[in-house]
Amino acid sequence: KKHLKRLNAPKHWMLDKLGGAFAPKPSSGPHKSRECLPLILILRNRLKYALTYREVIAILMQRHILVDGKMLYPFPKQMRTSVSFMILRAGSVSTQLGMKRQRTLRYPDPLIKANDTIKLDLESNKITEFIKFDVGNVVMVTGGRNRGRVGVIKNREKHKGSFETIHIQDATGHEFATRLGNVFTIGKGTKPWVSLPKGKGIKLSIIEEARKRLAAQGASTA
Repeated sequence: KKHLKRLNAPKHWMLDKLGGAFAPKPSSGPHKSRECLPLILILRNRLKYALTYREVIAILMQRHILVDGKMLYPFPKQMRTSVSFMILRAGSVSTQLGMKRQRTLRYPDPLIKANDTIKLDLESNKITEFIKFDVGNVVMVTGGRNRGRVGVIKNREKHKGSFETIHIQDATGHEFATRLGNVFTIGKGTKPWVSLPKGKGIKLSIIEEARKRLAAQGASTA
């Protein structure tokens, strides 16, 4: 399909239903289109660098975007941010380290194993630090119904011939489980390497959300 209706767009795009009939059609390459975020939504809806689709296209045609520190789409100086590193999840490991973003590093640290997280310097393209995928480290869920939640690994439940289950506890003490492939380590212990969004990766239940809304309404009317 060449088109995408707004009603069928992923929820995490946060598109207004009354803003039009169609949504941007992503070009995700080998990745799942439901897990990507089109550049037009980043520049227009999130960063507010453009007001319309045409303005976003003008920015892209002028190659004004930085990708992994490379000037594939060079950004104007007033719009640049100082990003010096990125964290990646290790895939297959041998004399070469294959990662989830089509990157391969030769002769990595022999202590790095599959599912560990590495810190890659974008200028030198070298590994500066890595985190073991182990109990007690803080992780973020990147897939499944618990996507976006952040917590600490409490237990790893291995099933022969099936998926490995990871049990996680969030900051409020709630525990949940998900598959190994959905878990991404983001820090050592309880200290993440990246800044967490509003809510700190805590997912409220339906009852908790209702109580929060009622409390907000009561505070506004008081």
